[in-house]
Order: sequence, then structure tokens, then C-alpha cells
Amino acid sequence: MSAPNALFSETILLLGGAVVAAPIFKKLGLGTVLGYLAAGVVIGPIFHGITDGEQILGVAELGVVFLLFIIGLELKPSRLWQMRRDIFGLGTAQVMLTGLALTGLSYFSGVLDWRGSVVAGFGLALSSTAFAMQLLDDAGEVNTKYGQRSFSMLLFQDLAIVPLLALITILDGGSGSNAPLLDFAIAVGAVGAMIVMGRYLLTPLFQVIARTGAREAMIVAALFVVMGSASLMQFAGLSMAMGAFLSGVMLAESSYRHELEADIEPFRGVLLAIFFIAVGLSLELDVLIDNALFIIAAVPIVMAVKAVIIYGLCRVSGSSHDDAIRIAFLLPQGGEFGFVLFTTAGAAGLMSFSTASLLVAIVTLSMALTPLGAALSKRMMKGEDHEELDEDFEGAGADVLMVGFSRFGQIAAQILLAGGRDVTVIDFSADRIRQASSFGFRIYFGDGTRKDVLRSAGIEKAKIVVVCTQKREITDKVVDLVQAEYPHAKLFVRSYDRVHSIALRNRNVDYELRETLESGLLFGRRTLEALGFDDADALEIGEDIRKRDEERLVLQVTGGLQAGRDMLFSQPVRPEPLVKPKRTMDFDEDPLAGTADVTADA
Repeated sequence: MSAPNALFSETILLLGGAVVAAPIFKKLGLGTVLGYLAAGVVIGPIFHGITDGEQILGVAELGVVFLLFIIGLELKPSRLWQMRRDIFGLGTAQVMLTGLALTGLSYFSGVLDWRGSVVAGFGLALSSTAFAMQLLDDAGEVNTKYGQRSFSMLLFQDLAIVPLLALITILDGGSGSNAPLLDFAIAVGAVGAMIVMGRYLLTPLFQVIARTGAREAMIVAALFVVMGSASLMQFAGLSMAMGAFLSGVMLAESSYRHELEADIEPFRGVLLAIFFIAVGLSLELDVLIDNALFIIAAVPIVMAVKAVIIYGLCRVSGSSHDDAIRIAFLLPQGGEFGFVLFTTAGAAGLMSFSTASLLVAIVTLSMALTPLGAALSKRMMKGEDHEELDEDFEGAGADVLMVGFSRFGQIAAQILLAGGRDVTVIDFSADRIRQASSFGFRIYFGDGTRKDVLRSAGIEKAKIVVVCTQKREITDKVVDLVQAEYPHAKLFVRSYDRVHSIALRNRNVDYELRETLESGLLFGRRTLEALGFDDADALEIGEDIRKRDEERLVLQVTGGLQAGRDMLFSQPVRPEPLVKPKRTMDFDEDPLAGTADVTADA
């Protein structure tokens, strides 16, 4: 079979395995991750449908890269600074204590010498960011306290890969590199370059692209930024995932954050699924069979040691029992960076390649057992009350999601902000975002007619969705989408005109208002006052007009636009002096004597 045909067939197998396995395992309550692993084992080691699992794994690791980029988008630099104690305190303690404990076990097992034991111990101390974050995402608990603490440890582990790779160079006598200080300087310089580019180049780049209105260019730019930053970090000797994470953090305060997250999410989901399948593909059943007794003993011991140390550290650092149990059962597995360490150590002669393969098998099997462990952890919880969401993420916990920052929306937002409520605002106009930023407003670039953008903007947590777009067709699309996908959210909608108001009421929105109604009523009142009317009389007339306008709308919803015609005024009220009118005057919209609506946009 030709190479292109083979690639096509392998792609079909991977996608087909994901389609079949994920729903089945999700339905059984085992999680999609375990389903992808099972699909990989069936396709590869059992039926030999795909034999080059390691090559696929290399490509599918982009899923981890995209995952870290999205996580970075959700972390403002200020929030990252607040997490520094968990990252550098709890994270350092976890890697050091777990690494030393597992180093001791490796040495006393008699399989490795002290140098190989150090590599094995610290390699097994690292956990899988892909597995842990996917499990958190499936459960919707990424933003919980325990989710953030888990991520802090994972982030430090990603940072630790750099000194651990340098440690291999030291242990093998320095043959791997002749200039470790130069390598360190290059890594620091690359991080500095990422920070500078993120602060001064990325946002202007997306502003230029957004003004063109080319959706595909926005997606391509997002992919370019993620993969470019990942490649830069890899060149500097750091992990690709770390580069993507840094670029995400640099864009976390950008107005384009939600749009970028929505653009990247489909690629992240597909590639991460293929990553888990590839882990299953690379599982060497021969190694498992030949060393079955050793692996059966080693895997639970490694996972137990990590879980106990993590639980103790979390309790000491202030976590509740339930949160510590969750974290301990979420992070006991080996990580994908262990593959890198063990392979590098084998090439450096610190361990045999057969031992490296055995360690890779232990890591892979521990990954496969993690979803089961996470499910079993619930039996050990006490049901303690704890805060579910960390509200420190900008927009993530906002009660109000505003779609469209028109002049109407700007005024409404002022009322909400003055009332002390957080508002997440998205708009699809790059110029409006730039203008708003000049006045100190924080709004995000995003297309409110896209489900993925609404989800990224936090609609699942919003109590009210305020639609303030300037075009009727756009407003209708947003309303239909929200009602179909997020029926829990109340809809408050700015209508285009009276006809639009009637249509929105027929859609059963919770509240609608024509932009010109209140301003027209106020304008009329002020005009009456200028003509000599008493303020109280003018106010009473205005309130009566508002009341009867509402009554007419109710009639028109069921009886059509012509309903309530008799409530219109075509002549001034007599006699004078003015008394409270028995019929209301409405000059704003209805047809008069069969003619067209004189001001249909009111």
C-alpha cells in the first residue's frame, strides 16, 4: 500500500476508534480518556492495525501543546503570580520528595545502579498534564480550588523537565553537552523573548487580522502563534507545552482571548484524543508479558507512593481532606515527559534500552489506571463543603454575559458595573474593542453567533445573557443559539424595532426593549415641559404612554401589528387645561389608517 493510502487508512482507524470508544466509556462512567487508551490498545498491540505508534504519538503531542495554550489563556499574569506558592512551594516539595522516595525504591529493587535510579525516580515523580487536565475538564472542575492546586504542581513539573534533562548530562559525565551554562542562557533568553513578543507583538497582530474580517486568517494566526511559540521553546531546550503555555498567559488579558480559545479548542480536542490513542498504540504487550510480575508489583507501588506523598503535602499546605484525596488520586500516574527522560537516559548509557522500555510501560499502565483511581477516590471522601469555583478568573464567574457593546450596551453595562456586578462583554468589531479600551473598558473579541465562543466566554456560568447587537439578524441568531444550547440562561434582548419586539416575545425571551422607547418618552416629556407643562403632569403623561404601549404590544403579539390601533392619538387631547388622557398618543410605530409604519425602527 502506498504511503498516502496508508496515512489515510491510519487516520480513518484513529478517528473511528475515537468515535466508537469515547461514547461507550463515557456512558459506562469510565471517562473518555480510558476509552481512547482502550481504542489504541485494540487498534495497535492486539490487531496490529497501526504499528508506528511512536510516530503518531510525536504528532499527537500537539494536543498537549494546545491544551497548555488554552490553560494559559485562562491565567492572567496576576493570577499566575498569586499561584506562585503552590507552583514553586508545593510543586517543588512534590517533585523532590516523590523523586527521592522513588529513587530509593528503584535502587533497592536491584534493577538499576544509583545513577539510573535517580533518573527513574525523578522521571516517575512527574505526572501527566494531558491526563489530569482532561479528567478535570471532563468533570468541569478545572477552576475549582483542587483543580488549580493540581495544575500548579503540573506546571512546576513541566518546568522541572529542564533541570532533569541537565541532570542526565551531569550523571553521564557531561558527554551530552559541552556548554550547560550556554544552554541555560539560551533557555532564559527564549523565555524573555516570549514575554516581550507576547506583550508587544501578539495583540497588534490579532488587531490587524480582526479588522480584515477574515475568519480563516484568525484561525491560522492562532495556530501559528501556538506552534511557533512551542517550537521556540523546544529549540531553547524547554518543552513545547511550556512555550504554548507562556504564549497563552501573554494573551490572557487580550481582547481576543475568547475567540482564540474557541478557534483552538477543536484542534486541541481532536489531537488530544489521538494522543491518548497513541499512548495505547505504543504499549508494548511483549514487555508487559515478559515482566508481568514486576510490573504488577511496580505500578501500584509507584502510584501509592506518589498518592500518599501528594496527599500529605496538600494537607500540610491547607487543603481539605476531600481536596487532598482528589489531587492524590488525580496525579499518581507517570507523565509523558517520563518518556523523554527515560529515552534520553537510555541513549546516554545510564540504563539499558530494555529497562527504559520497562519504565515506559509502567508509566503507560499507570496512565491507564488513573481514570479508575479518580472514580474510586469518591469513596474516600467525607462530603465536606468547599468552595466550588475560583472566581478570580476574569469573566469566568460573571453573572452577566453581554453580546455586543453597542451604544445601548455601553449604557446598560454602566448600570451593571455601578451595581457592583461583573460583566463579560464580547463584540465582533475590532475598532469598537480598540475604542472601548481607550476608555478603560475590558471587552473581548468574539463572534456571539458561535457556540464555542459563547462557551469560552463563560455562558455556562452566566445567569443572564444580554444581547445588545445592532443588527436584527445577528440578534436573532444569538437568541436562537442560546435558547437551544443554554436554556438555563435568561435572555435580555435589545430589539431593533416594534416588529422585532413582537417577534422576540413570540420567542419567549425573558425581557426585550426597543432602544428608542425610553429616549423617545424622555424627549417628549422634556418638550412638553419646555412648552409650559408642569413637571408632574409631563411625567404622568409619559408613564401613561409607557403603560399603554406595553398593552398594545401584548395585543399585537397575539393579534398582529394592526391590533390596538384605536389606542393611537392623531389629534391633541382636549379640553385644556390638560387633564389625564383617556387615550394615549403613540407616534412611534403603528400604521395610520392603513398606511405604512411611520417610524418602524422605534
